Amino acid sequence: MTDNFTQKLSDWSGGNQNALAEIEQVVMDELKRQANNYMRRESVAHTLQATALVNEAFIRLVNVKISWQDRAHFFAISARLMRRILVDHARQKKSQKRGGGLHHTSIDSDLIVCYDSVEDLVVIDDILKEFETFDKNAVRLFELHFFAGMKVAEIAEVENVSESTVSRELRLAKAWLTKHLQASK
Repeated sequence: MTDNFTQKLSDWSGGNQNALAEIEQVVMDELKRQANNYMRRESVAHTLQATALVNEAFIRLVNVKISWQDRAHFFAISARLMRRILVDHARQKKSQKRGGGLHHTSIDSDLIVCYDSVEDLVVIDDILKEFETFDKNAVRLFELHFFAGMKVAEIAEVENVSESTVSRELRLAKAWLTKHLQASK
């Protein structure tokens, strides 16, 4: 994505619907990439498909009234929207089930959270909400990594920080999640 993309985002937030039409394919491609990265971690039985996630995220992005600052802002908002959609879906599925407890949840060395049930995603979301009161930046970077599927170098580029800063913040988020996931068992 280039500065042209940032300019089109700015034009779009200023009400220029032609600007949205010009970047729509780039937006959809990015949402598909994010959704596919995330959905690879899901079980085959997951009821929300990547296409549905992309469509819902796009609809929400189009309808949100926001002044886009730059591509980092776009990535952060789209990751946050996907998180909200996935957690809402998980909460809905959880409310439809009877009984059952939490299953194994872990964080591997690449900071990928693995979980076995929709209940775990809800627990992860609750832990992130709590952590956000202490460190919003670490949560934002974790969202870009986990929900948008971005690598450390990509996050560093869009956030305009060093890779070591991103790695440090992700390690902090991992430690927080690990501690609180273990406490929730």
